[in-house]
Amino acid sequence: MTSILTNAGAVSALQTLRALNSSMMDAQGRVSSGLRVQTAEDNVAYWAVATTMRSDSMALDAVSDALGISESIVNTAYAGMSSAIEVMHQVKAKLVAAHEDGVDKVKINTELDQLKDQLRSIADSASFAGQNWLHMTDPTDPMQNGVKSLPASFVRNEAGGVAITNIKFDMTAVFDTDQVFYLVSDGGCDGIITNSGFATMQGYSQDWVLISGANHGGHPEITLTPETTRQELEEMTVVVDLMTERMIKVASMFGALESRISLSSAFLENLSDAIGQGIGRLVDADMNEESTRLKALETQQQLGLQTLQIANTNAEGVLRLFQ
Repeated sequence: MTSILTNAGAVSALQTLRALNSSMMDAQGRVSSGLRVQTAEDNVAYWAVATTMRSDSMALDAVSDALGISESIVNTAYAGMSSAIEVMHQVKAKLVAAHEDGVDKVKINTELDQLKDQLRSIADSASFAGQNWLHMTDPTDPMQNGVKSLPASFVRNEAGGVAITNIKFDMTAVFDTDQVFYLVSDGGCDGIITNSGFATMQGYSQDWVLISGANHGGHPEITLTPETTRQELEEMTVVVDLMTERMIKVASMFGALESRISLSSAFLENLSDAIGQGIGRLVDADMNEESTRLKALETQQQLGLQTLQIANTNAEGVLRLFQ
């Protein structure tokens, strides 16, 4: 039956073209974006998982940045302590030289004063991002005289809860002992070279310190005068040596902490890469497949247009009947 009101062939071809055009738009979107799941409409489950994983990946990037700052803080503290150790070697050498008969102790003390000033300068300068692990200004501040907490990783548990794990490093000073970590403390006995504990633990009559804390000057500084006795020199030398050994131990702790931070940073990089790959498996489009599909759809579109043209020729035949 031929009708001038309804062209069934043309309608069918048009419907096919509409479906092809819709499929082509979807394919073109996947090709241009590189994603087969762009919105929740494409695949609810995969979209939800991928969106959560992207959020976690951003959190990991933030933790990685924070770890970079933490590593710089520890590196600065380690560099400062290493420099201070070299200065302490010179201090000990000066004290050993002062044991010689006829040596001008006043001149040696002048050199010691310069070395002390250098130690103060190192402690004051070893600061990064407002953090200084060599100079304690307030022993009552738990952020200084307490446990250092450095972000290490971002964790999401099976229940969906999230948490930040931390690397902890206890820098709490034990009063009047050698268990101190800062090089200098304004409060005195919370710093290595301002701490009288090294002398008192040896049972010395004088509780020697190398330099006095800014807010605590109650202990005798290691100072050479013509009246300094050989016994006092020996005590001073031992105290400086004990301080140096403690500085070496603390520097080793800083080095171990640096290594731990480096391992955490490497792990975060690998974890971030793994998450990125996981997201890709869920939502990325296979470009080879999509380009092939798009080419096939273009071919079908051309065939559909030709079919529509053929269907419309029937109406032209009816017109000729009335000529």
